[in-house]
Amino acid sequence: MVLVNEQRKLSASLPLICRCIISCILVLLTQLTLSLVPRFFAASPFIVQFALSGLVLLLVQTLCGWCRRLLGVCASAPAFVFFNILFIWGFYIAVVRQAVSSLIGGLFNIEVAMIIIGLCSIMSKDPGLITNEFPHLDKLVEGSELGVDPDNENSLSRKRVRYCKICKAHVEGFDHHCPAFGNCIEASYVACSAQFVGKSQNFDKSQSENDWVVNLATSTMLFSILQLLWQAVFFMWHIYCVCFNVRTDEWVNWKKYPEFQVIESEPGESFTRMRFTNPYDKGFLQNVKDFLSLRR
Repeated sequence: MVLVNEQRKLSASLPLICRCIISCILVLLTQLTLSLVPRFFAASPFIVQFALSGLVLLLVQTLCGWCRRLLGVCASAPAFVFFNILFIWGFYIAVVRQAVSSLIGGLFNIEVAMIIIGLCSIMSKDPGLITNEFPHLDKLVEGSELGVDPDNENSLSRKRVRYCKICKAHVEGFDHHCPAFGNCIEASYVACSAQFVGKSQNFDKSQSENDWVVNLATSTMLFSILQLLWQAVFFMWHIYCVCFNVRTDEWVNWKKYPEFQVIESEPGESFTRMRFTNPYDKGFLQNVKDFLSLRR
Protein backbone atom coordinates (compact mmCIF):
# COMPACT_ATOMS: atom_id res chain seq x y z
CA MET A 1 0.00 0.00 0.00
CA VAL A 2 2.83 2.38 0.89
CA LEU A 3 4.58 1.61 -2.40
CA VAL A 4 1.38 2.27 -4.35
CA ASN A 5 0.93 5.64 -2.62
CA GLU A 6 4.52 6.60 -3.39
CA GLN A 7 4.05 5.68 -7.04
CA ARG A 8 0.89 7.79 -7.20
CA LYS A 9 2.68 10.77 -5.69
CA LEU A 10 5.54 10.36 -8.17
CA SER A 11 3.12 10.11 -11.10
CA ALA A 12 1.31 13.24 -9.93
CA SER A 13 4.56 15.20 -9.57
CA LEU A 14 6.11 14.19 -12.91
CA PRO A 15 4.09 16.70 -15.02
CA LEU A 16 5.10 19.51 -12.65
CA ILE A 17 8.75 18.48 -12.83
CA CYS A 18 8.58 18.42 -16.63
CA ARG A 19 7.03 21.91 -16.73
CA CYS A 20 9.76 23.22 -14.43
CA ILE A 21 12.50 21.70 -16.61
CA ILE A 22 10.97 23.25 -19.74
CA SER A 23 10.69 26.62 -17.96
CA CYS A 24 14.36 26.43 -16.96
CA ILE A 25 15.36 25.70 -20.57
CA LEU A 26 13.25 28.64 -21.77
CA VAL A 27 14.95 30.97 -19.29
CA LEU A 28 18.43 29.94 -20.46
CA LEU A 29 17.40 30.24 -24.12
CA THR A 30 15.84 33.67 -23.53
CA GLN A 31 18.78 35.11 -21.64
CA LEU A 32 21.41 33.74 -24.01
CA THR A 33 19.49 34.97 -27.06
CA LEU A 34 19.17 38.46 -25.55
CA SER A 35 22.95 38.54 -25.04
CA LEU A 36 23.31 38.56 -28.84
CA VAL A 37 21.92 42.11 -28.97
CA PRO A 38 24.90 43.81 -27.25
CA ARG A 39 27.20 41.32 -28.98
CA PHE A 40 26.28 42.44 -32.51
CA PHE A 41 25.01 45.96 -31.78
CA ALA A 42 27.55 47.14 -29.24
CA ALA A 43 28.18 50.37 -31.16
CA SER A 44 24.46 51.22 -31.33
CA PRO A 45 22.88 53.73 -28.93
CA PHE A 46 21.34 52.34 -25.78
CA ILE A 47 17.79 53.12 -26.92
CA VAL A 48 18.36 51.07 -30.08
CA GLN A 49 19.64 48.11 -28.06
CA PHE A 50 16.65 48.49 -25.74
CA ALA A 51 14.16 48.39 -28.63
CA LEU A 52 15.93 45.44 -30.24
CA SER A 53 15.90 43.58 -26.93
CA GLY A 54 12.14 44.02 -26.73
CA LEU A 55 11.69 42.68 -30.26
CA VAL A 56 14.03 39.74 -29.62
CA LEU A 57 12.23 38.91 -26.37
CA LEU A 58 8.87 38.96 -28.13
CA LEU A 59 10.20 36.84 -30.99
CA VAL A 60 11.77 34.25 -28.68
CA GLN A 61 8.61 33.92 -26.59
CA THR A 62 6.47 33.55 -29.71
CA LEU A 63 8.73 30.91 -31.25
CA CYS A 64 8.95 29.03 -27.95
CA GLY A 65 5.17 29.07 -27.69
CA TRP A 66 4.83 27.59 -31.18
CA CYS A 67 7.41 24.91 -30.36
CA ARG A 68 5.65 23.99 -27.13
CA ARG A 69 2.32 23.61 -28.91
CA LEU A 70 3.97 21.61 -31.70
CA LEU A 71 5.64 19.23 -29.25
CA GLY A 72 2.63 19.13 -26.94
CA VAL A 73 4.54 20.25 -23.86
CA CYS A 74 3.75 22.91 -21.28
CA ALA A 75 5.80 25.32 -19.21
CA SER A 76 5.05 26.87 -15.83
CA ALA A 77 4.74 30.66 -15.65
CA PRO A 78 5.67 30.88 -11.92
CA ALA A 79 8.64 28.59 -12.59
CA PHE A 80 9.70 30.79 -15.50
CA VAL A 81 9.63 33.84 -13.20
CA PHE A 82 11.44 31.94 -10.44
CA PHE A 83 14.24 30.71 -12.72
CA ASN A 84 14.67 34.18 -14.21
CA ILE A 85 15.17 35.53 -10.69
CA LEU A 86 17.67 32.76 -9.92
CA PHE A 87 19.51 33.40 -13.20
CA ILE A 88 19.89 37.12 -12.50
CA TRP A 89 20.83 36.47 -8.87
CA GLY A 90 23.40 33.84 -9.86
CA PHE A 91 24.94 36.08 -12.51
CA TYR A 92 25.08 38.93 -10.01
CA ILE A 93 26.89 36.76 -7.42
CA ALA A 94 29.30 35.33 -10.00
CA VAL A 95 30.13 38.51 -11.93
CA VAL A 96 28.35 41.78 -11.19
CA ARG A 97 28.92 42.05 -7.42
CA GLN A 98 32.62 42.87 -7.90
CA ALA A 99 31.60 46.24 -9.34
CA VAL A 100 29.23 47.34 -6.55
CA SER A 101 29.70 48.23 -2.91
CA SER A 102 29.01 45.80 -0.10
CA LEU A 103 26.06 47.89 1.08
CA ILE A 104 24.32 47.86 -2.30
CA GLY A 105 25.12 44.18 -2.72
CA GLY A 106 23.64 43.36 0.67
CA LEU A 107 20.46 45.29 -0.08
CA PHE A 108 20.14 43.54 -3.43
CA ASN A 109 20.51 40.10 -1.84
CA ILE A 110 17.88 40.97 0.76
CA GLU A 111 15.49 42.11 -1.99
CA VAL A 112 16.00 38.88 -3.93
CA ALA A 113 15.31 36.81 -0.81
CA MET A 114 12.15 38.84 -0.11
CA ILE A 115 10.93 38.40 -3.69
CA ILE A 116 11.47 34.63 -3.57
CA ILE A 117 9.59 34.44 -0.26
CA GLY A 118 6.83 36.62 -1.71
CA LEU A 119 6.60 34.49 -4.84
CA CYS A 120 6.27 31.31 -2.77
CA SER A 121 3.65 33.03 -0.61
CA ILE A 122 1.61 34.08 -3.66
CA MET A 123 1.76 30.56 -5.10
CA SER A 124 0.67 28.90 -1.84
CA LYS A 125 -1.90 31.44 -0.65
CA ASP A 126 -5.61 30.88 -1.10
CA PRO A 127 -6.76 33.56 -3.60
CA GLY A 128 -10.29 33.44 -2.21
CA LEU A 129 -11.70 30.20 -3.61
CA ILE A 130 -15.26 29.58 -2.48
CA THR A 131 -17.25 26.39 -2.16
CA ASN A 132 -20.74 25.45 -3.26
CA GLU A 133 -22.28 26.71 -0.03
CA PHE A 134 -23.59 29.81 -1.82
CA PRO A 135 -26.88 29.57 -3.75
CA HIS A 136 -26.93 30.31 -7.51
CA LEU A 137 -23.17 29.70 -7.73
CA ASP A 138 -23.58 27.97 -11.09
CA LYS A 139 -24.81 31.22 -12.64
CA LEU A 140 -21.35 32.74 -12.36
CA VAL A 141 -19.57 30.32 -14.68
CA GLU A 142 -19.50 32.70 -17.63
CA GLY A 143 -20.86 35.89 -16.14
CA SER A 144 -22.94 37.33 -13.38
CA GLU A 145 -26.69 37.18 -13.61
CA LEU A 146 -26.99 38.61 -10.12
CA GLY A 147 -27.58 42.27 -9.44
CA VAL A 148 -26.03 44.13 -6.54
CA ASP A 149 -27.98 43.41 -3.35
CA PRO A 150 -27.27 46.33 -1.02
CA ASP A 151 -29.15 44.73 1.88
CA ASN A 152 -27.16 41.52 1.95
CA GLU A 153 -23.47 41.80 2.85
CA ASN A 154 -22.99 38.06 2.19
CA SER A 155 -24.50 38.00 -1.28
CA LEU A 156 -22.35 36.82 -4.17
CA SER A 157 -22.62 40.18 -5.88
CA ARG A 158 -21.46 42.12 -2.83
CA LYS A 159 -18.54 39.73 -2.43
CA ARG A 160 -17.83 40.17 -6.17
CA VAL A 161 -17.43 36.47 -6.81
CA ARG A 162 -16.28 35.74 -10.36
CA TYR A 163 -15.48 32.57 -12.24
CA CYS A 164 -11.86 32.01 -13.32
CA LYS A 165 -11.73 29.96 -16.52
CA ILE A 166 -8.07 29.06 -16.00
CA CYS A 167 -8.46 27.83 -12.41
CA LYS A 168 -11.98 26.55 -13.17
CA ALA A 169 -13.10 27.87 -9.81
CA HIS A 170 -15.08 30.72 -8.26
CA VAL A 171 -12.95 33.37 -6.59
CA GLU A 172 -14.11 36.00 -4.13
CA GLY A 173 -12.83 39.47 -5.04
CA PHE A 174 -11.44 38.19 -8.35
CA ASP A 175 -9.34 40.74 -10.27
CA HIS A 176 -7.59 38.72 -12.98
CA HIS A 177 -5.52 35.60 -13.45
CA CYS A 178 -1.83 36.22 -14.06
CA PRO A 179 1.53 34.61 -13.20
CA ALA A 180 3.34 35.83 -10.12
CA PHE A 181 6.18 38.30 -10.63
CA GLY A 182 8.52 40.59 -8.71
CA ASN A 183 9.73 44.09 -9.58
CA CYS A 184 12.15 45.17 -6.84
CA ILE A 185 14.87 42.89 -8.19
CA GLU A 186 14.70 44.45 -11.64
CA ALA A 187 15.04 47.99 -10.29
CA SER A 188 18.07 47.14 -8.15
CA TYR A 189 19.74 44.92 -10.71
CA VAL A 190 19.62 47.66 -13.34
CA ALA A 191 21.71 49.88 -11.06
CA CYS A 192 24.18 47.10 -10.21
CA SER A 193 24.65 45.84 -13.75
CA ALA A 194 25.01 49.39 -15.09
CA GLN A 195 27.91 49.96 -12.68
CA PHE A 196 29.54 46.71 -13.81
CA VAL A 197 29.18 47.51 -17.52
CA GLY A 198 30.47 51.05 -16.98
CA LYS A 199 33.56 49.88 -15.11
CA SER A 200 34.23 47.10 -17.62
CA GLN A 201 34.29 49.59 -20.49
CA ASN A 202 37.00 51.58 -18.72
CA PHE A 203 39.41 48.64 -18.73
CA ASP A 204 41.81 47.78 -21.51
CA LYS A 205 40.61 44.81 -23.52
CA SER A 206 43.56 42.80 -22.28
CA GLN A 207 42.44 43.36 -18.68
CA SER A 208 38.69 43.34 -19.16
CA GLU A 209 36.25 40.53 -18.60
CA ASN A 210 35.46 38.21 -21.45
CA ASP A 211 33.21 39.78 -24.06
CA TRP A 212 30.41 37.33 -23.38
CA VAL A 213 30.34 38.31 -19.71
CA VAL A 214 29.96 42.01 -20.53
CA ASN A 215 27.37 41.18 -23.19
CA LEU A 216 25.41 39.07 -20.73
CA ALA A 217 25.58 41.81 -18.12
CA THR A 218 24.23 44.29 -20.64
CA SER A 219 21.49 41.96 -21.89
CA THR A 220 20.30 41.11 -18.36
CA MET A 221 20.21 44.84 -17.60
CA LEU A 222 18.09 45.43 -20.73
CA PHE A 223 15.84 42.51 -19.77
CA SER A 224 15.37 43.97 -16.29
CA ILE A 225 14.48 47.40 -17.69
CA LEU A 226 11.88 45.79 -19.96
CA GLN A 227 10.36 43.99 -16.99
CA LEU A 228 10.41 47.12 -14.87
CA LEU A 229 8.75 49.16 -17.62
CA TRP A 230 5.67 46.99 -18.08
CA GLN A 231 5.39 46.39 -14.34
CA ALA A 232 5.36 50.15 -13.76
CA VAL A 233 2.42 50.46 -16.20
CA PHE A 234 0.73 47.53 -14.47
CA PHE A 235 1.27 49.16 -11.08
CA MET A 236 -0.25 52.46 -12.24
CA TRP A 237 -3.28 50.61 -13.60
CA HIS A 238 -3.89 49.00 -10.21
CA ILE A 239 -3.57 52.35 -8.48
CA TYR A 240 -6.41 53.50 -10.73
CA CYS A 241 -8.43 50.37 -9.84
CA VAL A 242 -7.96 51.02 -6.12
CA CYS A 243 -9.02 54.67 -6.42
CA PHE A 244 -12.22 53.80 -8.30
CA ASN A 245 -12.92 50.41 -6.67
CA VAL A 246 -13.01 48.41 -9.87
CA ARG A 247 -11.36 45.11 -10.79
CA THR A 248 -9.52 44.35 -14.00
CA ASP A 249 -11.96 41.62 -14.99
CA GLU A 250 -14.91 43.93 -14.31
CA TRP A 251 -13.41 46.72 -16.43
CA VAL A 252 -12.58 44.47 -19.38
CA ASN A 253 -15.70 42.29 -19.27
CA TRP A 254 -18.25 44.73 -17.86
CA LYS A 255 -20.78 43.80 -20.56
CA LYS A 256 -21.01 40.35 -18.94
CA TYR A 257 -22.05 41.78 -15.58
CA PRO A 258 -25.48 43.47 -15.47
CA GLU A 259 -24.65 45.51 -12.37
CA PHE A 260 -22.15 47.51 -14.46
CA GLN A 261 -24.63 48.26 -17.24
CA VAL A 262 -26.95 51.21 -17.67
CA ILE A 263 -29.44 51.12 -20.52
CA GLU A 264 -30.47 54.55 -21.76
CA SER A 265 -32.12 56.11 -24.79
CA GLU A 266 -32.60 59.65 -26.01
CA PRO A 267 -36.10 61.06 -26.54
CA GLY A 268 -37.29 60.40 -30.07
CA GLU A 269 -34.73 57.62 -30.70
CA SER A 270 -35.85 54.08 -31.43
CA PHE A 271 -32.69 52.41 -30.17
CA THR A 272 -31.02 52.18 -26.77
CA ARG A 273 -27.41 52.50 -25.67
CA MET A 274 -25.57 50.66 -22.97
CA ARG A 275 -22.89 52.42 -20.96
CA PHE A 276 -20.60 51.48 -18.10
CA THR A 277 -21.38 52.37 -14.49
CA ASN A 278 -19.65 51.27 -11.32
CA PRO A 279 -22.03 50.44 -8.45
CA TYR A 280 -19.10 49.77 -6.11
CA ASP A 281 -17.52 53.22 -6.40
CA LYS A 282 -17.94 54.95 -3.01
CA GLY A 283 -15.68 57.90 -3.73
CA PHE A 284 -11.90 58.16 -3.73
CA LEU A 285 -11.29 58.31 0.03
CA GLN A 286 -13.68 55.50 0.95
CA ASN A 287 -12.36 53.31 -1.87
CA VAL A 288 -8.79 53.72 -0.65
CA LYS A 289 -9.90 53.13 2.94
CA ASP A 290 -11.69 49.92 1.97
CA PHE A 291 -8.60 48.72 0.11
CA LEU A 292 -6.26 49.45 3.01
CA SER A 293 -8.57 47.72 5.47
CA LEU A 294 -8.70 44.71 3.11
CA ARG A 295 -12.49 44.76 2.90
CA ARG A 296 -14.24 42.82 0.14
